[in-house]
Amino acid sequence: MRRFLASSIGVTCAAALSLPLVLPAPPASAAPVTTRSGESPPGESLSAEPVSGSTQSIPLVPFGGDRAGGPDAPEQGVTRRGVRSFSLVGVVWDDPETELRGRVQVRTRATGTARWSGWQDIETHNQEHAADPESAERASGRVRGSTAPLWVGASDGVELRVRAEIEHRTGVPGVQTLPSGLRLELVDPGLGTEPPPVGGGSADTSRLGPLTAEAAAASAVNAELAPLGALEIPALSARDADQQNVADPGAAARVAPRPAMVTRRGWGADEQLRERQFLYTKRVKVAFVHHTASGNNYNCSQAASVIRSIYRYHVLSTGWRDIGYNFLIDKCGTIYEGRAGGVAKAVMGAHTRGFNANSMGVAVIGSFGTTKPPGAAVTGIAKLTAWKLGLYGAVANGKTYLTSGGGNLYAKGKKVRLNVISGHRDGFATECPGRALYSRLGTVRSQAARYQGR
Repeated sequence: MRRFLASSIGVTCAAALSLPLVLPAPPASAAPVTTRSGESPPGESLSAEPVSGSTQSIPLVPFGGDRAGGPDAPEQGVTRRGVRSFSLVGVVWDDPETELRGRVQVRTRATGTARWSGWQDIETHNQEHAADPESAERASGRVRGSTAPLWVGASDGVELRVRAEIEHRTGVPGVQTLPSGLRLELVDPGLGTEPPPVGGGSADTSRLGPLTAEAAAASAVNAELAPLGALEIPALSARDADQQNVADPGAAARVAPRPAMVTRRGWGADEQLRERQFLYTKRVKVAFVHHTASGNNYNCSQAASVIRSIYRYHVLSTGWRDIGYNFLIDKCGTIYEGRAGGVAKAVMGAHTRGFNANSMGVAVIGSFGTTKPPGAAVTGIAKLTAWKLGLYGAVANGKTYLTSGGGNLYAKGKKVRLNVISGHRDGFATECPGRALYSRLGTVRSQAARYQGR
């Protein structure tokens, strides 16, 4: 397994619209920029890169010349401007139950240059990646509607445009609506550490500072697998597999070798952002495979920064208790610990709305609607799911039942028969994990079963 964790640059599903978008010229006025979580004001040097990261939040303004303006204008955006450095973008709005029906496009300026990118689509369908209805996390009052995040790389200029799609109703002229409270979120992942490749060497952890109480708690839940404060959980060979901590005593025959994993401290999680307590479910019966829909324009040395950015976006912008996925995998096949609580434990995630209980969410970093997922990433999914599902007695190429917590495919309380390794779209009507990745799940199941000795 090859990978490098990165120092500086930091998700969900459904295909972007393909029709060209042409908007009227925006007004000259610029909306104010605010920051989240008590961060430094944007009036400071635009080139400064906060060590712990930052999130700039900009309200969208109406576009449209002589068209109706106001907060419900069908065309809104952010005028071209210079801002403090960021690497990931997304759009949020007030009501998490409201869907953004339309097209969102952004273009950015690479940091320290005059070079602007072309217009890029931001995936608007993100509501299926969420805590279950009626759960405490969903009902916290902090959750917002959101697009998927898009990784754009180090940038210091931005322009955004949003157009509502026209709704056709019988006897009513075409209606265009957008959610209220639209804001552009610009996320800087901050500086992290740069450990060596998995399996050897030493890492420069000087930027991590002392192990805080929150970081110690996040690390302690993996104490049986790695030392306190470790950047990595080491792989466990096949001959040592029977010595692993098996959650189900009767599952020993299904336990596969443990793959190496980068811990939250390894990818530089700021543990003060998330909620302090850990949330658990009873067991892990199904692994749902996702893609982050954040684009493929990153290299493996930037993966830790991408994850830090998604983490900040999920918590500070979208209002979740922690990053939504239980694990993430980059294009080189490196596995990363996601939501805090312990990699061997049944941690409740926010990845598959209606099916977060008794499941785990594994997200491959990237967009795989038409792009073929790298073989290393597919193998990474197989190794991870074989090990984790085996701890709970699940056969990787088998089927099982989960009870729906409510969604757009299955009503609350419905018992649904699923593959033990399923795609997100199997539990919710979505394009996730992308057609190209979904088509590889048969291979994942076969590989994972072989790792389990089947």
